[in-house]
Amino acid sequence: MDVSLSGILSYIEATAVEKLNNNECTPADLCYSLQETVFAMLVEITERAMAHCDKNDVLIVGGVGCNERLQDMMRTMCSERGGKLFATDDRYCIDNGAMIAYTGLLEFAHGVSTPMEESTFTQRFRTDEVHAIWREKKASAGINGRNS
Repeated sequence: MDVSLSGILSYIEATAVEKLNNNECTPADLCYSLQETVFAMLVEITERAMAHCDKNDVLIVGGVGCNERLQDMMRTMCSERGGKLFATDDRYCIDNGAMIAYTGLLEFAHGVSTPMEESTFTQRFRTDEVHAIWREKKASAGINGRNS
């Protein structure tokens, strides 16, 4: 599922100065409200994806994964669904570089390589369009009754 926060961020950028100048809120109130709204959106979208995929557990990673409030909100949602939240410790949440490197290692271990001159990047690449060859082998092993 794709998430775009451009609308809410554009709104905040356009109205924050006026609201602060008119003493309608404090910077702390504004930041807290934005955080709670965005995190609630992320939790709801995650719960919809879980229902769609018939899953109960969530792994939260990336820079925002360090935020304890988001972890608490996700943990509550998972618990209500009978599932669990898994969060990597801060060493692995700061930058997606470790996750990108690990994915490259998995591909290399399964015989996939891309020459540097053919390498590209797509900022808005959809992760559900990635051909994860290492998952196919686990799935077929499970079908044949073997655990791997």
